[in-house]
Amino acid sequence: MSDSSTPSRPAAFSYPGHGANARTGVAICHGFTGSPLSVLPWAEHLAAAGYAVSVPLLPGHGTNWRDLARRSWLEWYGAFEDAYRELAAATGTCFVAGLSMGGTIALRTAARNPVAGVAVVNPGLSFYDRRVRYVGVLKYLQRTTVPLQEAESTAAATDDGDYSLTPLQAVHQLRKLFSTTLRELPSVTAPALVFKSDTDAVVPASSLALLERRLGPSAPEVVRLPDSGHVATLDVDAPLIFERSLRFFQDHTPAPLGTPEQP
Repeated sequence: MSDSSTPSRPAAFSYPGHGANARTGVAICHGFTGSPLSVLPWAEHLAAAGYAVSVPLLPGHGTNWRDLARRSWLEWYGAFEDAYRELAAATGTCFVAGLSMGGTIALRTAARNPVAGVAVVNPGLSFYDRRVRYVGVLKYLQRTTVPLQEAESTAAATDDGDYSLTPLQAVHQLRKLFSTTLRELPSVTAPALVFKSDTDAVVPASSLALLERRLGPSAPEVVRLPDSGHVATLDVDAPLIFERSLRFFQDHTPAPLGTPEQP
């Protein structure tokens, strides 16, 4: 089905598409400190349906926290936008999608490019911890913090690299990405589908409220995920995400032009 099997270590995923859906692309972005492994079942589900799929590995990810500390949000965004544009050039219609920070990056891509639609899972636009507003100063006083973890998570575990610590420099970059994306959300004109877990210890409900308030002319369609935590693409509600997003892509893909008559 794909040109790369499930990797034992984080790696980019791509599939050229087949059949009637081969001219439709979906670029998917993974989240902060994550890797393509966190969205791989989603990517493979779309690939099995014939879609052309691209999931890049963002700079500073799939390696270790020291590497992440040296990267900027512009590098993360640029890597995904490049992947989207390459896929869009190879297909007739191209969507963007993402998980967590990947959803944020997908939304900014939709604000800056003519995407056919955007589907996001637990996109981040705000933080639980109010101290993050001071992270620009705190990063000089405290280099790292302990990563957020969900208690009793039912999501499948993945080995995304050595992120036993989270660099505050990277959290500062994440805050900059959130702020920039919030300002640009009114420019999103493509249809949007948002999946939100009822229980999410990583992204607060205020992120969805901000998205609904600032997204631009059309309100997003919101699908609640009652039985999953933050990494819902690997959790109980994953099949719902896969099938509902597939239907969203089908509904918003233009019908192919009729085949011209042969002379």
